[in-house]
Amino acid sequence: MIILDNHFHVDPNHGLFLEAVKQFQRAGGTHLIVVYKSAHDYGFPGLKAEDFMKAMDFHIELVEKINKETQVKAYAVVGVHPAEFDYLARNKGLEFAKNEVMKALEYAQKLCLEGKAVGIGEVGRPHYEVSQEIWEASIEIMKYAMELAKDADCAVQLHTESFNEEKFRELGKYIKEVGIKPHKVVKHFSPPLVKVAEEVGVFPSIIASRKNIEEAIKQGNRFLMETDYIDDKRRPGAVLGPKTVPRRTKEFLQKGLFTEEDVYKIHVENPRKVYGIEIQ
Repeated sequence: MIILDNHFHVDPNHGLFLEAVKQFQRAGGTHLIVVYKSAHDYGFPGLKAEDFMKAMDFHIELVEKINKETQVKAYAVVGVHPAEFDYLARNKGLEFAKNEVMKALEYAQKLCLEGKAVGIGEVGRPHYEVSQEIWEASIEIMKYAMELAKDADCAVQLHTESFNEEKFRELGKYIKEVGIKPHKVVKHFSPPLVKVAEEVGVFPSIIASRKNIEEAIKQGNRFLMETDYIDDKRRPGAVLGPKTVPRRTKEFLQKGLFTEEDVYKIHVENPRKVYGIEIQ
């Protein structure tokens, strides 16, 4: 059985790194979308475009290491986290931060075009309160990331504040403005609003808690599953542990909450549609 976790971080400086991947694999996991964490987590200052670019290169190396040293097939997603933009703007000024982050996102696009990454992310809006100018600039950067993804025909993974139906519809407007294929836009840490996301065209990536997935599957199987595992020994198992997606998938299949068709759709067909990856 193929089982994919759509949003998984690795961190050799603060976390378990390959051991976390092996835990995922031992639980029955086969494929990972490994999302860039932050320049700071990877040992770079995060004060200019070059810091983010070096961090992205480092991230690609980590993904290559997973593919060489474990049985899990991993794919990279690279970008600049909205909290990194906020930090840079507060330290170096808004215009400087915008220019540097946009330059770094162009590099992320280049990595996608070269086949080293399958998406730009996580990008978007801070999940905490910020000034109005940071908020508006974050939207501008998010739309720019979508434009870059559209031109590269790759996916974009969005990090935002907590979402509801109204916010999905707001996101739908941005997608129309940019002209990106809606199914290439992934709302990471999505609530289980599968039908609303489908109307808008966005792909929801749902935190694989029992309650969330129970609610999601009642609305259909057009979603991805994720742990948002952050790989930090100071916060073990946050957000969810590395074994969660395989365990939840198998549990739901055994209980009859998932059919085999659901499992295939969630873990093979949906990732293929979003990322253009052929999952064997």
